[in-house]
Amino acid sequence: MKLPSKTLEKKLFASGYRYVIGVDEVGMGCLAGPVVVCAVAFKKKFFNHRHTKLHWLRDSKLLLPKQREKYARELFQVPGFKFQVSYAYPRTIDKVNVYQASREAMRKAIKKITKGIFVSGYKDALCMVLVDGKTKIEGLNIEQIPIVKGDRKVFAIACASIIAKVHRDKMMVRYAKKYPGYGFEKHKGYGTKYHQAQLVSLGPCEIHRKSFAPVAKLI
Repeated sequence: MKLPSKTLEKKLFASGYRYVIGVDEVGMGCLAGPVVVCAVAFKKKFFNHRHTKLHWLRDSKLLLPKQREKYARELFQVPGFKFQVSYAYPRTIDKVNVYQASREAMRKAIKKITKGIFVSGYKDALCMVLVDGKTKIEGLNIEQIPIVKGDRKVFAIACASIIAKVHRDKMMVRYAKKYPGYGFEKHKGYGTKYHQAQLVSLGPCEIHRKSFAPVAKLI
């Protein structure tokens, strides 16, 4: 199995960048619940150590829930590791579409994490954002590199994908208690056969995305 590489981050630090930020989102294709975005920030010091407990870290979609939780805990324990989480809720998704809503959540997460980075004496040019996807995030005055399938190729983006996924899964388990019967604790809002069957039986709830076809046809 090919693991995400740290090569790009190391090149950026070698060329003078002080921080590298990885950003990714989860939940784009779900019928219910928010899109969750995570931005993670690394300094050069992180890449000077081996971090053996993170060796097999990879895209969240390639990990089991317990593995994702383990890697998230390990990242949280790394001195100086920074992350911020942001959300695109169903109401916003229905209003502006899921892509635009997720991009706005990316902007918020990056602005929150850079707020603590850009102190006196730091310049924007010393920070590079690595974005999962093929396009840059509009409305940011920070250098960016978009990377298709970045969560599988780049270590920093894979880290962001794991934290976002762990965070969103916990949210959906809580939603399952508030909106019983849909099975959110199992499928986390994705359009499984069981979810769609329960959707037909119970009708949409408050966290369903009413602009998505399987939900829209029931309204």
